[in-house]
Amino acid sequence: MTDKNPVTLCLWYDKDAEAAASFYAATFPESAVGARYYAPGDFPGGKEGDLLTVDFTVLGVPCVGLNGGPVFPQTEAFSFQVNTDTQAETDRYWNAIVGNDGTESACGWCKDKWGLNWQITPRVLTDAMANPDAAVRKRAFEAMMTMTKIDVAAIEAAVKG
Repeated sequence: MTDKNPVTLCLWYDKDAEAAASFYAATFPESAVGARYYAPGDFPGGKEGDLLTVDFTVLGVPCVGLNGGPVFPQTEAFSFQVNTDTQAETDRYWNAIVGNDGTESACGWCKDKWGLNWQITPRVLTDAMANPDAAVRKRAFEAMMTMTKIDVAAIEAAVKG
């Protein structure tokens, strides 16, 4: 990757890194698919000539997708947290991921069809959790704990008490 950023996230996929990269590029702004590299020889999970890696960005973050086979599946130990400004933006990202064979989880988390975890997080929630008033933080937290996709209006109501 020719990006000047000193850090690139390497994301392990079974075999669909290019499809995942294309989905992310179509879903999120400041996202694109870059160079593709093919295996010069056989490797665990693939053969010479198979697509081995694909460079891409997600929201400006440089990544490389590695088609490494099923040995290391994605887990919730890693996720992209995407901060949103409105319910419409939250809905758009959530619905894109879940509506493309992804799955819902709790508290604003969802998983894409390749197993990568996403936190679609409205700024109103992160602002509430940083509020100096412990009662506001508690109300926002308790509201969030009842949700799958975050409901901006419900968080705003919890903040107001």
